[in-house]
Amino acid sequence: MSRDADNPQYVRRVVLPSGKTIEVVYFDELPAFPAVGDSGHTEAGDELHLCGSCGSDLVYPVDWDEAGATHWEVTLRCPNCEWSGTGVFEQTIVERFDEVLDRGTEALVRDLKRMMHTNMEDEIERFITALDADHILPDDF
Repeated sequence: MSRDADNPQYVRRVVLPSGKTIEVVYFDELPAFPAVGDSGHTEAGDELHLCGSCGSDLVYPVDWDEAGATHWEVTLRCPNCEWSGTGVFEQTIVERFDEVLDRGTEALVRDLKRMMHTNMEDEIERFITALDADHILPDDF
């Protein structure tokens, strides 16, 4: 987000679910929002991926919406203790949360690829064993 001190307009880049990036130009003053809502997180330095109830690091967003130029209203859920809450958070906190979510997604994709590779190796071994034992005949195709 960029903002000129003499000009009340500011530009914010938004990445759409399709992957396209758009720039939104705001022409009004920045609204005053509190850094926190009723989410259970009480400091600007809090990490949104950590559950305030059970300490789990698996908290994820259920819903989010812009709450002004520099804040987001985010509904969070913890899968371990079923806690959920909604709060208004500064852009920087939400960006840090987004980075944590991206790292988690990358880890899941790596694990998925590794499992797919292992499963494919197992299938190939079973197929070779079946061929060697003459369990697969031309009529099977």
